[in-house]
Formats: sequence, C-alpha cells, structure tokens
Amino acid sequence: MPGYSTRTMTVRVGAHDYRLRVLSDRQQFADPDGHGARLGISSAQWSHFGQLWPSGRLLAEAVDSIDIQGRRILEAGCGIGLASLVLQRRGADVVASDIHPLAEAFIAYNSALNGLPAVHYRQLDWEQPLPSLGEFDLIIASDVLYERGHAELLAGVVERHARGRAEVLVADPGRGYSGAAARLLEAQGFAHERIDVALGDGPPVQGRILRFTREE
Repeated sequence: MPGYSTRTMTVRVGAHDYRLRVLSDRQQFADPDGHGARLGISSAQWSHFGQLWPSGRLLAEAVDSIDIQGRRILEAGCGIGLASLVLQRRGADVVASDIHPLAEAFIAYNSALNGLPAVHYRQLDWEQPLPSLGEFDLIIASDVLYERGHAELLAGVVERHARGRAEVLVADPGRGYSGAAARLLEAQGFAHERIDVALGDGPPVQGRILRFTREE
C-alpha cells in the first residue's frame, strides 16, 4: 500500500473526456522517508499536487485552443497534469514539471489512463536553477500564487526559461499575489492582460487567465 488513497474522476475539456487519478481528498499524506519535507513540502501542502483545482480546469480549457505550432511549452507546477495531457493529446511539444516527489508517477499514470504517450516530465524546484531544462516559447501554470514569495519564484522561472519572444499563461482564482507577479513580469518586458473566464460544465467555475506576452 502506498500510504495514501486515490480515486478516478472524469472531466471534459473541449471535445474530449479525460480520466484522472487524483488523491481521494485533501487529508491524504504519506511522506515516510521525509523526501517531501526535505523539498520544503509541509504536511498541510502535501496533498495539493493531487487535486484537480478549479484553476487547473481553466488552464486546461485555455490550452485546448491555443496555437501550439512550433512552440516548446513548459507547465510549471503541473500537479496531476491535466493541462499537459490536453497539450499531449493535441501533439504539442510539452514538458510538465513540479517539485512534488509523486507528480511524475501521477502524470505518467494519467497519460496511460487516457491512452496517451507519457508526458515528458522534469522535477523542478523553483528556487534552484536547472539549465538543462532549456528555454520555452510558452510557460503555463495554474493557481501558483497562493503564498508570499510565489510571485518572485515564478518570475525567476520565467526569467531563466522563457525565450526572448515568449508567452506566459497563469490561471488564477483571484489570489492576492497576482499583482506582484504582473509587476515582476512587466519588468522583464512582458505586456499583461487579464481574461475573466467562467465554465458552465457542472458546478460553475470562475477565475481568470493572466496572459503575458513579450516580443523580441
């Protein structure tokens, strides 16, 4: 037994249904060797990666229709990886990344659950440079601005891994640190716009897409 319980859910994005293995609830926790703790993941945060959050659905909807031609795409903080699965189904050049020690196994399982080739995955600590990850035309993330300091960390990821001409999409439920993120990315030469979104499939899901674009 892995020490935590899971369930399988189905969510529709665009014209496709996606089956996802997620943690049974937000009370799940299993870190017997202390790996998560050494990475800075507290017991209160441990289960966050294994949930489908409303902003994760918003991001998946957003990337279901974006231009992917010739673009290398990074999902930062992928969790269970729904947005990356949507991109993988579309044939995009996508890399999923997260710091959680179980994220790779969950996204690999979810790839197989949907009959897709395994999404390329890299473990990424936002506080540690990873030059081998390379640069991307598009960086995407969902609900990653919920703690003080996250804006600076996200901006650091963008600074290290965004190409000169690049786009950043952040699905956000209205966190207080989104303004700080906007200011930091604008300082890197990105223009900023906010797109309010509401999904009507099942319980209403509301949020916004923060879109940052930079020309060379």
